[in-house]
Amino acid sequence: MAITCDYLIIGSGIAGLSLALEAAAGARVVVVTKREMGESATAYAQGGIAAVLDPADSFEEHVRDTLEAGRGLSHPEVVEMVVRDGPDRVRDLIAMGADFSRVDARRDSQLDLTREGGHSARRVVHAADITGREVQRAMSAAVQQHPNIEVLERHMAIDLIDLGRHGGERRVIGAYVLDRDSGEVHTLIARATVLASGGAGKVYLYTSNPDVATGDGVAMAYRVGAELANLEFFQFHPTCLYHPQAKSFLISEALRGEGGVLRLLDGTAFMASHHELADLAPRDVVARAIDFELKRTGDEHVLLDMGGRSSDYLEARFPNIHAECLRYGIDMTRAPIPVVPAAHYMCGGVVVDARGRTSVPGLWAVGETTCSGLHGANRLASNSLLEGLVYGRRAALDLVEAAPAAPSLEPPGWDIGEAAPSDEAVVVSHNWDELRRCMWNYVGIVRSDKRLERAARRIAMLKEEIREYYWRHLVTLDLLELRNIADLAECIVRCARFRAESRGLHYTLDHPGLDDAHFIGDTVLRRGQEPFLRPL
Repeated sequence: MAITCDYLIIGSGIAGLSLALEAAAGARVVVVTKREMGESATAYAQGGIAAVLDPADSFEEHVRDTLEAGRGLSHPEVVEMVVRDGPDRVRDLIAMGADFSRVDARRDSQLDLTREGGHSARRVVHAADITGREVQRAMSAAVQQHPNIEVLERHMAIDLIDLGRHGGERRVIGAYVLDRDSGEVHTLIARATVLASGGAGKVYLYTSNPDVATGDGVAMAYRVGAELANLEFFQFHPTCLYHPQAKSFLISEALRGEGGVLRLLDGTAFMASHHELADLAPRDVVARAIDFELKRTGDEHVLLDMGGRSSDYLEARFPNIHAECLRYGIDMTRAPIPVVPAAHYMCGGVVVDARGRTSVPGLWAVGETTCSGLHGANRLASNSLLEGLVYGRRAALDLVEAAPAAPSLEPPGWDIGEAAPSDEAVVVSHNWDELRRCMWNYVGIVRSDKRLERAARRIAMLKEEIREYYWRHLVTLDLLELRNIADLAECIVRCARFRAESRGLHYTLDHPGLDDAHFIGDTVLRRGQEPFLRPL
């Protein structure tokens, strides 16, 4: 028996919940999330939301900063649209109950705007250093109170359902979804399906992302034939806490925006020798600079020194980071923080237009899952939550206007065939570790033709092992996530091998310069086809 709804949303971060709240006024919405609703990459975002809210700032400045960070590949019309929508979307959050930091204790006082790397002005709205947690709290509360929204927690989408494979016209009409607690697979049918499942940091060995970030939406879209783009541009955050017991804890870029200085272990400040903006340089520059210095010195980490700020200021401005560092015996008010780069943000993804539509009928996508044209070759800090808000609303309005009628043909239910429970779970854990280690070593911050070739060969072998295992055994969360990161790893490598230049987040030793004559455009990939360039 199929579960039916108007709109099926896969993912419960800022983009998915924005869309759900906007679209649910006159429709039934089902949100599928593979853990609890609050467990999303949004909840871990520390920095904030970039928006022009200071009279001394301007849309033109924000647009220029975004285009500069994007290294010539951001789509100007998309950047303009997102930037100009930003202030209203922040006001929507405030109206919803999100409590952002103010210049003084009064709730109606001026917003406390901060500055991050790559920004020419203070335009980042934040809630201390737990902005994402506050946004997730406010939006989750609104969703829980909405009578037309049902949230299926601990449910994971396995694959999209294409009506064209079941005797109808080509169109996504829902998804097969695993109930993690019962082990049952449900068929969810919808007039429109939206991918909002976030990023894919777990495709790399070291990441700032939570465990949910396994590229599920991009992998499912790829398997159903949707266009992907720019997957070679994976952002590595320069500063994650370096400690043997700390798991993927991000040290926000806002610390450098508030005067933090990166130093070698001997105390030498090194960023000025790598970029004219020194410690306020864009993330890709800072990550490569740290990687360069670590390879040069042989050290395992660098230091982020906040000695230019008072103890009272640091404890008030960064309470969460301060408390987390103290857990590991590091007092950031007295000593520098040991940091290393880690995989952080996927700038490519499923190709969407200004309304969130993909290349496959019936399928929309929003947020980090997408390639909208906003980020280009490198994301500007705090533009990600902004993108989720803007595209969540725009896609919702498009669904209300353009979502097709309910499908007349119901697809068959999930068929387990001869699949049996696994008695070799070690295969999954071994392949998971090997795949992520391969990506880190060969497709990381600095690449080369030989490294990418090695990665392609090894990933192909791993994918064959995973494919065989998948069809022989009943699906589980770990198996599905492994299958998804394997598909995504293959796509990242294919895009990276195509772009024979170094631009933004894609840096290769064999092609160290820009090649504007051949690569001003998006690297587009479809299943079963070679990548190609779509000029801007």
